[in-house]
Amino acid sequence: MGQQETVATSLADTVREGIGAALAEVDADLARRYPGDPGTRQPIHTVYVPGDAFTAGTLRSWGDQALAMLDEHAPDAAALAGVLGLSDELAGPVYERVRAKLEREPVEDLRIDFEDGYGLRSDAEEDETAARAAALVAAAYRDGTAAPYMGIRMKCMEAAVRDRGIRTLDIFLTGLMEAGGLPDGLVLTLPKVTYAEQVTAMVRLLEAFEKARGLTPGRIGFEIQIETTQAILGADGRATVARMIEAAEGRATSLHYGTFDYSASCGVSAAYQASDHPAADHAKAVMQVAAAGTGVRLSDGSTNVLPVGPTAQVHEAWKLHHGLTRRALARAYYQGWDMHPGHLPTRYAAVYAFYREGLEKAAARLAAYVAKVGGDVMDEPATAKALSAYLLRGLDCGAVDPAEVARLTGLTRTELDGLAGRGVMSV
Repeated sequence: MGQQETVATSLADTVREGIGAALAEVDADLARRYPGDPGTRQPIHTVYVPGDAFTAGTLRSWGDQALAMLDEHAPDAAALAGVLGLSDELAGPVYERVRAKLEREPVEDLRIDFEDGYGLRSDAEEDETAARAAALVAAAYRDGTAAPYMGIRMKCMEAAVRDRGIRTLDIFLTGLMEAGGLPDGLVLTLPKVTYAEQVTAMVRLLEAFEKARGLTPGRIGFEIQIETTQAILGADGRATVARMIEAAEGRATSLHYGTFDYSASCGVSAAYQASDHPAADHAKAVMQVAAAGTGVRLSDGSTNVLPVGPTAQVHEAWKLHHGLTRRALARAYYQGWDMHPGHLPTRYAAVYAFYREGLEKAAARLAAYVAKVGGDVMDEPATAKALSAYLLRGLDCGAVDPAEVARLTGLTRTELDGLAGRGVMSV
């Protein structure tokens, strides 16, 4: 009793050791290429504002405009639920949380746009706008009015605008450094990438900046915007987007789908350019598989149908945006673009309903898994990971509260992070 029973084997230890040695390089490659979730909060949307239109009051203005639209077109929970088809059970909690979010943190991720939304200007004008953007972002982080994530979308690496994009990025980053340093929430977007070599060029550019300013190597990451067919399928038949992630050398933070540029490059007529077009679904499916396990996040695109005009017209636009957002969430695209303040109510309503309607069931399944209690569903570690990630995303955006998740699961935030495979606590 108490002694380990001897069992018979046939293989010598050298066999196991030899296999381990043969796969050591593969083990290292897997760890490098597929590190898993970075353990940070992913914003549920990105708001784009042209560089010349961005001011110190932009974030608050978007929230106030969104609240005013609710007051005018959906003044209570029942009204919004009627437009979006929310259940009676969800209507009140979702409406209250949407209003609270718009008052507290109307925008989770802001990109000051120097590309399509800004256009071609004189060098002097863009220089001034870039320097002003840096000063405003630095001030926002200092005084506590910043969005959790903020940054710029520069012009792309194509020859015609390459130098201008590099100069704008240099001015913006230098301005932040001169104002006290790079904020933790800094995000940069590289648009219209067609070749992996353009991503490599961005890496070399950021390396040079880090060296010039004495920053830790690898400090600055960036998003890759997928707007061209060549970014999905290269001339050699390979999935270019996978090569782009590799070319980023660990700096890629996310892939953003560009609805209208990509659709146009596929020849889709303007009336049918939308994030639910089959061409869009194909592109995002390739992006999703290429990014899986790498720690690179995925973002859906936007709708250009704005909720403006009379109430009936606003409601139709809200229904469309709400439906597209819900569709994206079901397909694991947890982030998207918003083009207008009127998109904020339906963005948050869709996201909050998505996480609240599944809260109790997800929590019960996770609690049963942890307690090893049987039920009508047999969950595995991979499912427990997905259930934990679902609850964490709901917590991050404010759809659910820590107290109710703890009550339903019996788990702490740290325990949820561990089950979800997040290496560090989310911010």
